Amino acid sequence: MSLYRRTIVYFRPFLGPTLFATALTLLTIGLNLLKPWPFKYIVDGVLFPADAAHAGAHAQLARWFGSLSPQLVVGTLCVGIVLVHLLSGMINLVTSLVFVRVGLSALLKLRTELYAYLQSLPLKFHDSRRSTDSSFRVAYDSQAIQTIYNKGFSNIFQSGITLVSTFAVMVALDWKLTLISLGIVPLMVATIRYYALQIRNESTTIQERESAVLTVAQEGLASVRMVHAFGREDWEVGQFHKSARQSLEANLKLTGTNMRSALVISTLMAFGTAAMYGLGSLHVLGGTLSLGTLTVFAWYLTALYAPLEQLTYTAWALEGAAAGMQRCFEVLDREDDVKDIPGAVEITSTEGSIRMEEVAFGYDEARMILKGVNVEVLPGQTVAFVGGTGAGKSTLISLVPRFYDPNAGRVLLDGRDVKTITKKSLRSQISIVLQDTLLFSTTIRENIAYSLPGASEEQIIQAAQRAQAHDFIMALPDGYASQVGERGGHLSVGQRQRLGIARAFLKNAPILLLDEPTSALDPTTEAAIMETIKELMRGRTTLIITHRIATVHDMEKIVVLKNGTIVEQGAGPELVACGGAYADLYHSANLG
Repeated sequence: MSLYRRTIVYFRPFLGPTLFATALTLLTIGLNLLKPWPFKYIVDGVLFPADAAHAGAHAQLARWFGSLSPQLVVGTLCVGIVLVHLLSGMINLVTSLVFVRVGLSALLKLRTELYAYLQSLPLKFHDSRRSTDSSFRVAYDSQAIQTIYNKGFSNIFQSGITLVSTFAVMVALDWKLTLISLGIVPLMVATIRYYALQIRNESTTIQERESAVLTVAQEGLASVRMVHAFGREDWEVGQFHKSARQSLEANLKLTGTNMRSALVISTLMAFGTAAMYGLGSLHVLGGTLSLGTLTVFAWYLTALYAPLEQLTYTAWALEGAAAGMQRCFEVLDREDDVKDIPGAVEITSTEGSIRMEEVAFGYDEARMILKGVNVEVLPGQTVAFVGGTGAGKSTLISLVPRFYDPNAGRVLLDGRDVKTITKKSLRSQISIVLQDTLLFSTTIRENIAYSLPGASEEQIIQAAQRAQAHDFIMALPDGYASQVGERGGHLSVGQRQRLGIARAFLKNAPILLLDEPTSALDPTTEAAIMETIKELMRGRTTLIITHRIATVHDMEKIVVLKNGTIVEQGAGPELVACGGAYADLYHSANLG
């Protein structure tokens, strides 16, 4: 399916308003065709009534107005000019509002679908691209659909009908003048085709460069604390200037192309106009054409060239918009490789038994992160995963909620392959506490309630109390209504972590995943947080990742990973006695 045919799909729900606006457009075109005729009758029937070429117009005015004085006839015709323009303008205003509303509604539909699909795509997709690029496609590239509708459909339809109707009237007035006036059309078509691909390619480059500018700005401002700490302000400004200059050069290149193409088109129209005036003047001098008719013909020529010029610019605007739509469809065409399979079931509860059988995973076949992993977690059991950086610990537990699917092997929940369970119901049974708790720029209350939409105030407060967050929350000026700032910037690391734990308490899921929940904390805060986490772990199947051996040494089962494979598993003291990989980690942490 072509890009434009795919785009039309977004306008199908708005067919009724589009047909209504189309009918009004036809009425507007009819009124526009009437605009020059009152002045023709003023010239031919009032100003030059005695000439043979004008006799017909004079006789027509006599039938319409009888014996009215020339002054009253002119006044009436001038009022007619105003009324035709006013009525045409009012109808055109309504038509434009309808077209704009439909275009904006289609934009809303596309943006929502694009954002929803981005939310549904697996982490592998987001890991491979910049988040700002995805944001740019949602916020800016999507606006191309409005251009395609408002400058595409409405302009093409209106210009096409105007061309046909104007051409018909001009042929009736003087077919020779019409043919010579249209002699430039083949050259205009050739010009449009010559510049179209160039404009699309240059528009695509601009979109990519603008996305890069947004990325540099967002990353620099988000890391402003580190920028100040290392005194890298000048370097960051230099990086931004470099990116912004590349965008400027791309814009200048497209502007130059547009200006050159516009010059060619306007020059061709000037040739056509000059040829018409030359031949038309000869017809007037020869008595075969009245001055009023030549005036009307000149007006129609302008009316003919205007939609031709409009179609030219529309074609180039569509090429620019096509670049934006193509970037939107690139996302929508991306296959979700972690999707619900046909017949996937919903679950409402789980015992919490997790088993991995010969699990292998890699972002590509040449770079496998996990290889042949076999591990079993019993209901209610706590299992710690330890190992060096890059051993595959975080990737391993990410397979449980299906953030990724293994390349080989199976992940089972209560003996059922997680691929046979709907993602939404599977994740409803899992709570996650990360190393860096992600908070939204809203209130503490809304951040805690994020894990359980519709939670009552009592439930939120109880979750905060269990996470030992209630006291510091109430010490804030607005309590639970306090704003946390961007990414929780108004709170300390420990406070953010307690809010993350409060979320988990509120969700009350039977499976708990903990990914380095205390690694960013000082020893005193870590000890306090761990007490809270132990309360959270009670009665839940828990998988915990940590580099801090002291935190998990006394847990009932420890799994040691190295280079993506399990090299040891068992209780901490037993593993130390074996003198293997875990013992090395234990001793390197100065624990014995």
